Amino acid sequence: MSTVATVAEASHHLEPLISDLGLILMTAGIAVLIFKKLKQPLVLGYLIAGFLAGTHFDFFPSVSDVKSVEVWAEIGVIFLLFSLGLEFSFKKLMKVGGTASINAMTQIITMVIVGYLVGQWMGWRQMDSIFLGVILSISSTTIILKTFDELGVKSQKFAGIVIGSLIVQDIVAILMMVLLSTVAASQQFSGMELLQSVLKLAFFLTAWFVGGIFFIPTLLKKAKPLLTDEMMLIISLALCLMMVILAANVGFSPALGAFIMGSIIAETTQAEHIEHLVKPVKDLFAAVFFVSVGMLIDPTTLYTHAWPVAILTLVVIFGQSISSIIGALISGQPLKQSIQIGMTLAQIGEFSFIIATLGMSLNVTSDFLYPIVVAVSAVTTFTTPFMVKMAVPFSEYLEKKLPRRWVKRIARYSANAQAIRSVSTWQIVLRAYMSQIIIHTIIITAIILLSSKYLLPLVENYKFGNPIAALITIIIIAPFLWALALRRVAVKEVEILFKERKYRGPIMMMIFFRMGLALFYIGFLLNIFFSPIIAFFALVTAVAIYFFYPKQLHRQYHKIESHFLKNLNTRDEVSIKRRYASLTPWDGHMTTFQIAKESNIAGKTLEELRIREEMGINIAFIKRGEIMVKIPTKNERLFPGDEICVIGSDAQVKEFDNYLHQHEFDPPKNVKKAEIVLQQLELKRDEFVGKSISQSKIRERTNGMVVGIERGGKRLLNPESNLILEKDDVLWVVGDKKRLNQFFKE
Repeated sequence: MSTVATVAEASHHLEPLISDLGLILMTAGIAVLIFKKLKQPLVLGYLIAGFLAGTHFDFFPSVSDVKSVEVWAEIGVIFLLFSLGLEFSFKKLMKVGGTASINAMTQIITMVIVGYLVGQWMGWRQMDSIFLGVILSISSTTIILKTFDELGVKSQKFAGIVIGSLIVQDIVAILMMVLLSTVAASQQFSGMELLQSVLKLAFFLTAWFVGGIFFIPTLLKKAKPLLTDEMMLIISLALCLMMVILAANVGFSPALGAFIMGSIIAETTQAEHIEHLVKPVKDLFAAVFFVSVGMLIDPTTLYTHAWPVAILTLVVIFGQSISSIIGALISGQPLKQSIQIGMTLAQIGEFSFIIATLGMSLNVTSDFLYPIVVAVSAVTTFTTPFMVKMAVPFSEYLEKKLPRRWVKRIARYSANAQAIRSVSTWQIVLRAYMSQIIIHTIIITAIILLSSKYLLPLVENYKFGNPIAALITIIIIAPFLWALALRRVAVKEVEILFKERKYRGPIMMMIFFRMGLALFYIGFLLNIFFSPIIAFFALVTAVAIYFFYPKQLHRQYHKIESHFLKNLNTRDEVSIKRRYASLTPWDGHMTTFQIAKESNIAGKTLEELRIREEMGINIAFIKRGEIMVKIPTKNERLFPGDEICVIGSDAQVKEFDNYLHQHEFDPPKNVKKAEIVLQQLELKRDEFVGKSISQSKIRERTNGMVVGIERGGKRLLNPESNLILEKDDVLWVVGDKKRLNQFFKE
C-alpha cells in the first residue's frame, strides 16, 4: 500500500510539470506554424505563445507551476549559449579584425551610456538604468542571421562585418554579465572590484580554453570509433554541464560555462556533427526559454509603461543604427557599407532577455523592466528586415544630400584606413614576448592553484607528503617554466633588432624579466608547500636542477606544444584537405610555400610567371592574411608574404622550391624601408585623360601599380595596361607612400 501511495504522490507532483510543458509546446507549435506562414521571426511567435500561456491572459489555458517553467527556462539558456558557442570559435574572434571590433565596441559603449542616461531621465533607479544600458547595447544574433537567410544577403561584405561584430558583442555580453553580477552584489561601482572581475574572467577563460583544447579534441578523437550518435550527444551535453558546474563553483554564471565549452568543442573535427546532434535539443529548450520570457509580459504593465516602451524602441532603432554607422566609419568602411552595418544591428534579442533575467534572479531590478524589454525586442524584431532592405536606398539618398566634400573625405579616409601597411619588427618581437609571458603565467598559476587546492589536502598529513606534492607539481610545470624563462621567440626579428644599440637594452630587460618571473613562480610554489626557510633552500636546489636539464625540458615542452597546436589546427587542416582533395592528382601531393619579402616575382601575375607551363605546377589556393583565394585565375598576382599551396610531384615541387630561392635577392643595407600603401587618385589632370595606363607612366612615377579603377559607379579590378583613362576616373594605386604623396602634390 505504501508503494502505491508513493507512486500516486509522485504522479500528483509530476502532473503539473508535464501538463505545463505540454501546454508550452502546444502553444509554441501553433505559433511556429502561424509565424512561418506569415514569414515572421519564430522568436516573436514564441513570445506571443508565452503571453497566451501565461497567467496574465485569462482566455487561454495557463500554466499552473511557474517555478518549474523557470527551471526549464534556465536549462534553455544553458543549451542556447552552448549552441552559440558551437557556432563560435576563438580563432574566429582572432580573424574578425579591427573593423568588427571597433564597430562593436563603439556601439556597446555608446548604447550603455545612452541607455543609462535615458533610464535616469525617466526617473528609474540607478540599478535599473545600469541594466537597461547593457540590455540596449547587445544586438540579436538569432534575428539577424534569420533575416540574412530570408533576404539572401549573407554573402555580401557588410554581412561578414556584421557577423564579426556579433561575435565580439557576444563575448562582451558574457563579460558584462560577470561585471553586472559583481556590481549587483556590492550595490556600488568599485573600480578595483571590477578590475579584479575582468582579470579573473581573463584568467579562467584562458586556462579553460588552453586546457580544453589540450584534452577534449584528443578525447573525442580517441573515442570516435566507439561513439554512436546517441553516445556523442550524451558526451557533448555531459561536457557542457560539467563546464556549467565548474563555472558556477568559480563564481561565474552557468551560461558562461556553457558558452565556453561550446567554443572549445567548436575547435574539434566533430564540431559540425555535434552541432547537428545538439540542434533539436537546443531548439526544444530555446523554445521553452522564449515562451517563458513571453509569460512574463503583463498587459497592465505595458499599458502603464507605454511611453517608456515607445521611447526605448526609438532609442534602440536610432541609437544602435547611428552608433554602429559611426563605428563602421571610424574603422574605415565606405559610407554605403557603414549604413548597411548600422541599420542591420538596430534591435535587441536573446542576450537582452538573458541579462534581464539575471537582474530578476539577483533581485536588483524592478518588475516592470522585463516586460518593457520584451516589448521593445518584439517591435525591433519586426522592423529589422525593413531596416536591412532600406539601407541601400537610404545610403544612396544620403550620398546625394550630403555635401560633396564630406563624401570625398569619407571615401579618402576609408581608402587610407584600409591601406596595406607593414608591421614593424619591434611590434612583432613585443607581441611575441607578451604572448609568451601571459599564456605561460596563466598556465603555471592555474596548475599551482589546482595543486594547492586538491593535491596538498590529500598528502599534508603524511610525513613526506608536502615534498612529494611539491615535486609532482614542479615536474608538471617544469616545461612551462622553461618556456617562460628561456624559450626563444621571434628569433630572426630579435637578431635584427639586436644589431641596433637602442633595442639591446629593452630586449635584455624582457629576457631578465622572464627569468625573474620563472624564479618567482618556483618560490611561490615552494612557499605554499613549505616554510619560507625551507622554501629558500628548495628554491636553490630546484633552480640548479632546472638549469641542469634544459634539453629534456625543451623536448617535453615541444611535445606538449605540438599536441596543443595539432588539436587547435586539425579542424582547419581537415577542412582544407576535404576542400582540395579532388584536386590532388594520383602521383602528386600538396605543398605550401611562402613568397619571401625579397622575392622579385612578387607583383607579377600567374600568367606572366608561367609556373604551370614551365614546371607543371598547379596552384590550389593563395592565402593572403585573412583572405583565401581558391583556384586562382591567370590574372591573380602574387604579393610578399602570400602562402601558396602547389600541387605536383616530388621532382616538380623541388624544382619550384629552387625557383623561389633563385628569385630572392638580398636587400641593400642602410636603406630605410618603404611603406607600401593603397591610395585613391581622382583624375582631374588632362595630361592623363585619353592615355592608356602604360602611356600615363603612373607606374614609373609612383613606383606603384594600378590595381583598380572606379568609373561611373562601377569597379574594375586588375585593369589591363592598355585601358584608356577617362576624366573623373578614380584610380586605386598601390605603391611607396612617399612617392605617391609626392605624385599627388604635383
